[in-house]
Amino acid sequence: MKKILGIGLSLALTASAFTVTAFAEEDKTITVAASATPHAEILEEAKPVLEEQGWTLEVTVFDDYIMPNNVVESGEFDANYFQHIPYLDDFNAEHGTHLINAGGIHYEPFGIYPGTKATLEEIAEGDVIAVPNDTTNEARALLLLEANGVITLKEGAGLTATVKDIEENPHNVEIQELEAAQVPRVKDEVAYMVLNGNYALQAGFSVGKDSIAYETSDSEAAKTYVNVVAVLEGNEGSEKIQALVDVLKSEEIQNFINEKYDGAVIPFVEAAEGETEAATEDVTE
Repeated sequence: MKKILGIGLSLALTASAFTVTAFAEEDKTITVAASATPHAEILEEAKPVLEEQGWTLEVTVFDDYIMPNNVVESGEFDANYFQHIPYLDDFNAEHGTHLINAGGIHYEPFGIYPGTKATLEEIAEGDVIAVPNDTTNEARALLLLEANGVITLKEGAGLTATVKDIEENPHNVEIQELEAAQVPRVKDEVAYMVLNGNYALQAGFSVGKDSIAYETSDSEAAKTYVNVVAVLEGNEGSEKIQALVDVLKSEEIQNFINEKYDGAVIPFVEAAEGETEAATEDVTE
């Protein structure tokens, strides 16, 4: 009987040790849901860096904006990387989820691109400027035009601005509102275009080589629409999430982003004093 008890205890201890070991190994795995471009590409670059630190990064690409949040809320994934803060806030409000920003990684700047005119110094009475017509993107386009002296918006218009909020228009420019994907197609018909990073890339434009001006990281839009690592509330301080965010914000990953995306994607760096800086060279030079 003692022998049987001894064998049983030994097996139990062995099973317990196996469970602890398996849990320890599993706990060194970071699971992230992501969009394909640029998020998953950036995460793939982070994999070897995290591996050197003892972490295994598993990236799953999703082609929608619902499931990446659901799988983090359920605990199936540790984090996701695909969205900006306004979308995250709206998703929480609409779905009753409890996801929070664990760290801002990059933003995709809007740029002013030449149509029939190459510089803003050439702007003339009645010039037409094409902008996206959806609420968020139109506001960003108008703010960028304001930042470059083309128009002035009513005080407080901010990220809800529309053409109705234009207070001063010294050149009487015409703002042509188009579906975002259509904007690059009128290049030869308008003086200037305002495009976001995705559509600029798809149209073959380089922010670094082609844009006249672009959103800087201290702009209201850049700080608002920074793409973040999102986690379930309470997990933002975990060791694995801290490791993930630290690597994604590291100089090595910043350099990768700058070299690969040529200004269409820009690392977002929050300075210690609370101001933001772009971790990239001035692409307008």
